[in-house]
Amino acid sequence: MTDPTTEPDTGAPRGEPVADATTEPAPELETAEPEPTGPSPLGEVAAELFARLEEELGDGIVDRAENHGTLIVRVRPEVWSQVARVARTRLECDYLSFVSGIDWLPAPKESDDGDGDTSSPAQPTEQTVGVTGGDTRFQVFGHVQSTRRHWGVTFKADVSDNAPEVGSWVPVYPGADWHERECWEMYGINFEGHPAMRKLYLPHEFEGNPARKDFPLLARVVKPWPGLVDVEPMPGEADDEAAPTPVGGDA
Repeated sequence: MTDPTTEPDTGAPRGEPVADATTEPAPELETAEPEPTGPSPLGEVAAELFARLEEELGDGIVDRAENHGTLIVRVRPEVWSQVARVARTRLECDYLSFVSGIDWLPAPKESDDGDGDTSSPAQPTEQTVGVTGGDTRFQVFGHVQSTRRHWGVTFKADVSDNAPEVGSWVPVYPGADWHERECWEMYGINFEGHPAMRKLYLPHEFEGNPARKDFPLLARVVKPWPGLVDVEPMPGEADDEAAPTPVGGDA
């Protein structure tokens, strides 16, 4: 006679699950690995370039990162001239792409009247510093490449807010001549040792540095950019507006 308190054919108490001999034990839950700390690992080429730089510059390097396949190295301003020599010799970078500057200060808002002026792109409200960071408002940049090795490096350095200055790259890369002149003229960053620092674009008596965020662009205050106000009519609208009114009633 069957016992009503047990499952048929198993002998297990009624209502309790029956173990399946073929069922594997549930796998243990994997614990999330901690987030890595420190700089992200570099690719093979960037790692080789950075190893050469670190050997030559040592404590002159502040930080490094790889951005879209290009090695970015932030250095101390006092080794800026040495950077050019190391790049030319140890990194075999024989081509200067550019030397320039940047002002990380947020652009001042020109008006708060809510007039709907969209001619100016949205600007950050807090100071940013980009890849590898920064401690000052102004930074100087330089990018060099190797035409034989087909690699390149971008260098950057903080410069003083009150008297921004670094050494000139002209003795190593003569093509830096007008790049440094433009940077000095637009941002007010001086390059010590430049052979002939003079203006490229502006009159000699012009005061100020137009690329600085706090330089007043009066043209934009007086009148919005033309793209906002000079709107071309849709096809057919111009013909309707220009059509003359018939004299003496409807034709």
